[in-house]
Amino acid sequence: MNNKIEEIKNRAENEIKNCVDLKSLEDLKIKYLGRKGEVNQILRSLGDLSLEEKKIIGPRAQSLRNELDTLFEDKKNEFLSKKSRNSLDITRPGKKIKIGHLHPLTIVENDIIDIFKSMSFSVIDGGPEVETEYYNFDALNIPKNHPAREMHDTFWLQDNQKQLTRDTKQLTESRGSKVSGQKLLLRTHTSPMQIRYMETHKPPFQIIVPGRVFRYEATDASHEINFHQVECLMVGKDIGLSNFKYIVEQFYSRVFRKKLSVRLRPSYFPFVEPGLEIDIQCVKCEGKGCNVCKESGWLEVTGAGMVHPNVFRAAGYDPKEYQGFAFGAGVERIAMLKYNIPDIRMFYSGDLKFINQF
Repeated sequence: MNNKIEEIKNRAENEIKNCVDLKSLEDLKIKYLGRKGEVNQILRSLGDLSLEEKKIIGPRAQSLRNELDTLFEDKKNEFLSKKSRNSLDITRPGKKIKIGHLHPLTIVENDIIDIFKSMSFSVIDGGPEVETEYYNFDALNIPKNHPAREMHDTFWLQDNQKQLTRDTKQLTESRGSKVSGQKLLLRTHTSPMQIRYMETHKPPFQIIVPGRVFRYEATDASHEINFHQVECLMVGKDIGLSNFKYIVEQFYSRVFRKKLSVRLRPSYFPFVEPGLEIDIQCVKCEGKGCNVCKESGWLEVTGAGMVHPNVFRAAGYDPKEYQGFAFGAGVERIAMLKYNIPDIRMFYSGDLKFINQF
């Protein structure tokens, strides 16, 4: 029996060494270590041996099984390693690593900022989102009884002291008694930054202020409770509507990457005089009429106008010395037109199938 064990060992080692692929290696393993394999046959035959023979043959047979099992595993790893090396094509380009990308609103906002920077506008931080009634309404010439102050438009904060953030405290305390004890709210537009900037800067200047704003209203395909605006303000001694129209035409033509005509219509906004509605040539049909512009050829995009004298007075300017214009562009509105997005709520859905398109 000892001779047979030695003979199986030598033969198995030689066959394993000369094995050429994984399939033949697996066949050999079954041949020697399978349920009916040669090593198991020796182990099953131990019952026919004497006690003394069992003590000798049993450990040798088990040792042989362990040795062959190790040899089979080593040979298998050798084949797998060789296969891995042979399958590597070092001439193939590497796989592109997914590192994420910008949200469509960020893409559009960055584009807007770049356009205004190219026209020598300065970009100002958006300021506090928790705003005082003074900066959001009073200083912008919005009367106490104006509908915009009602709850259906504004998120008023119930506990002013608890809701007053450190940054807002610092900004309001420096303004003195005119803002002390003021009710707080989530700002409804970026226009409060007009007053905040003018209080600490002297004309001439031209700025934009990107930021998030909030409205207390029902959501639908074209309305959200929070959205983004880019406030534009230019002030100087000889600023007129001709400057305003040129900036607006340049901005919308560049943001939509096509030459677009602009139409100005009279309108009312408390913080400008005269107030204007800005219409641009439809970006889809270019004025011919389609479903986007409701066959009119024009799209209403924003409100604007020349800064109201009372707003200048609130900021400490002499309205007889300085003139300026202001308008606020909606980032979501531009993105929806630019990318043909039908529902504003898609921007905030978190749906990766939507986000990954950009």
